[in-house]
Amino acid sequence: MTDDKKYQEALARRREVLGDSYVDGAIAREDGFNAPIQRFLTENIWGDVWGRGTLTRRERSFLTLAVLMATNRPAELRLHLMAARRNGCSIDEIREVLIHVSAYCGAPAAVDAMKQVNEVLADEIETAGMTGSRRKP
Repeated sequence: MTDDKKYQEALARRREVLGDSYVDGAIAREDGFNAPIQRFLTENIWGDVWGRGTLTRRERSFLTLAVLMATNRPAELRLHLMAARRNGCSIDEIREVLIHVSAYCGAPAAVDAMKQVNEVLADEIETAGMTGSRRKP
């Protein structure tokens, strides 16, 4: 496979997972310094890693969410929360990832991740009836 073909396939996968708007913005911000880095990330992450057939995109989304929550990467977490929904992860499943991360990475990681989840998925959480029923102490 030629390098350009690999790049185009990886770019298409990146668009499918992250959405055209995000990818178009990243491309628009490319300059002489970061263009080689963007190409490297696209080819290697979206081509070599996300292009492997062993795990589904949904499973890769769960792993990505857990890693981003555990390493406290809020900007990327926000992006990948939407990608996870696009890849078929439910609100309940995302909550389970958050619970799992809290068990293995501690409360601070879970609390910071929960803030991002609540902001990014607020409308969906409300629609699912998961808000407004706070327990009294």
